[in-house]
Amino acid sequence: MGVPAFFRWLSRKYPSIIVNCVEEKPKECNGVKIPVDASKPNPNDVEFDNMYLDMNGIIHPCTHPEDKPAPKNEDEMMVAIFEYIDRLFNIVRPRRLLYMAIDGVAPRAKMNQQRSRRFRASKEGMEAEIEKQRVREEILAKGGYLPPEEIKERFDSNCITPGTEFMDNLAKCLRYYIADRLNNDPGWKNLTVILSDASAPGEGEHKIMDYIRRQRAQPNHDPNTHHCLCGADADLIMLGLATHEPNFTIIREEFKPNKPKPCGLCNQFGHDVKDCEGLPREKKGKHDELADSLPCAEGEFIFIRLSVLREYLERELTMASLPFTFDVERSIDDWVFMCFFVGNDFLPHLPSLEIREGAIDRLVNIYKNVVHKTGGYLTESGYVNLQRVQMIMLAVGEVEDSIFKKRKDDEDSFRRRQKKKK
Repeated sequence: MGVPAFFRWLSRKYPSIIVNCVEEKPKECNGVKIPVDASKPNPNDVEFDNMYLDMNGIIHPCTHPEDKPAPKNEDEMMVAIFEYIDRLFNIVRPRRLLYMAIDGVAPRAKMNQQRSRRFRASKEGMEAEIEKQRVREEILAKGGYLPPEEIKERFDSNCITPGTEFMDNLAKCLRYYIADRLNNDPGWKNLTVILSDASAPGEGEHKIMDYIRRQRAQPNHDPNTHHCLCGADADLIMLGLATHEPNFTIIREEFKPNKPKPCGLCNQFGHDVKDCEGLPREKKGKHDELADSLPCAEGEFIFIRLSVLREYLERELTMASLPFTFDVERSIDDWVFMCFFVGNDFLPHLPSLEIREGAIDRLVNIYKNVVHKTGGYLTESGYVNLQRVQMIMLAVGEVEDSIFKKRKDDEDSFRRRQKKKK
């Protein structure tokens, strides 16, 4: 599922589900940084019991960030990961449990997808490096100015996968970090901490969901437990709804589309490597020597409140004069299932269903129109009724021609407008 497209659609359709996080920053006194006391009440006016970290969503932006200079070596990467976890912990302040899950060996369908993606990423990385060197030589030959190349370890992001030396080092560093915080941070007192590293099979988010389901099955489970899950993947919204927990929140960095990226040669904004002219940076020293002294702006965090989304969905999916008893939990399961036709981590989306073209709204309308024919829900306890799904698919097939025709008309009119501009 396209994360930006789905998140943009969700935030426009149900704006009340998103709230900005209040983040308390560390204070400085006589040059000494005083850490935030996470044992104090949460400034967001909600107390969370359990916090779950999908660690791969933290590891990737900390090891090869897109909007700031990359760490010089592995030690700097580990420190960046620790600082990111500290930021999240100080915002959420869990009182019972902290669960950290690193992706283990993925299921076969995901592994095939990962393999093709990683081969492509490796090939594109090599091509980009060759192009960068070529442009650099051209600029220097013309007398342009470029900052000297930093000699640093080349980090291949493909090593963020189970079984590599990097992941083994990361697990050791996280164990040290957890032991240090449990002994020295008052906010971690009386907290249960679980680290599921890359040696445990399964993706991080699915290990988290498996843990939540097992806790729900315990006889002493508290149904009012407040869960907070950290991750930027759109599938986390679906997984959170599928738990049927009444108090479930997702925390993620605020999504800002088309964020500017610095040029890989001169580290300035406003152009790509291929358009670089080797001009010196202004107002940061005579030869750009003060470029790295300016701090990068930290991203803001937001809460996605699934309890509010559940209320929206209940209102939208409630239908009059049904031939069966309406059950909001079963309806939400059906909504999650239908969203998979728009694509997820394991399946490509149907060609006629694009989120930006209102595919999810179209599926919901079809679902409500044919519900009297189906005579029941599409799913039950994780099993799919294929005969009922077939009726939905037939209804989608009836409107496919008009969707493709509209898409072709839009493309033709766009080309005409571009031709007029030229």
